[in-house]
Amino acid sequence: MTENTTAGRVAIVTGGSSGIGREAAVRLGRDGYAVAIVYVGGQAGAEEAVKEVEQAGGRAIAVQADVADETAVAALFDRTEQEFGGIDVVVHAAGIMPLAPLADLDLEVFDRIVRTNLRGTFVVDQQAVRRLRTGGALINISSSLTKLARPNYSAYSATKGGVEAITLILARELRGRDVTVNAVAPGPTATALFFDGKSQELIDRIAAEPPLERLGQPSDIAEIIAFLAGPARWINGQLIYANGGSAA
Repeated sequence: MTENTTAGRVAIVTGGSSGIGREAAVRLGRDGYAVAIVYVGGQAGAEEAVKEVEQAGGRAIAVQADVADETAVAALFDRTEQEFGGIDVVVHAAGIMPLAPLADLDLEVFDRIVRTNLRGTFVVDQQAVRRLRTGGALINISSSLTKLARPNYSAYSATKGGVEAITLILARELRGRDVTVNAVAPGPTATALFFDGKSQELIDRIAAEPPLERLGQPSDIAEIIAFLAGPARWINGQLIYANGGSAA
């Protein structure tokens, strides 16, 4: 990409029906990308995101796909190429976060977390690297929890550690392709995924931890994603912590 322009560029955003994924999809749409907004169960949220993009003058479609299902993901990429002519950016934000101490976590739940968060990343990234055009960008979403090491997050953090490993290795496997591969590791962010199951006392305590003394907002993370998707061509093979200064 010789210019910092988004004209004619196409993005796929998984987990696009809510939270960080939705905010990223809408932000990219407003920036001029044609966007495939991917959901598994949140059709209404995905369709609302499509309307937001269209109201801002952009183009978007909502596509249902289980990110861990390689056939569904291949079909998602096919549909995007047919609709918009190619793919330049993939933002993989889909994930689940059931919480429990390691000793108590049901192994069926563990397997579901691994399937969605780790296998899902591998499946989406595999299609991405086969199809991204020259000048493209792949952005995975990890988590600052790999560094913060909070109790109850062992399964989730383990999968996100895997996401980071995939990201850093993949950047090097794409030598010569002019495709960047990076991961963003948000800290506590004000999404339904974060709030689920937490008391207000716990939320307030976590929000007070970073020096900025607040939770991150999905728009904070979308800002970084938009930067990596477009102008940040010299950032590659990196893990970017986005947590307001939280420390382990």
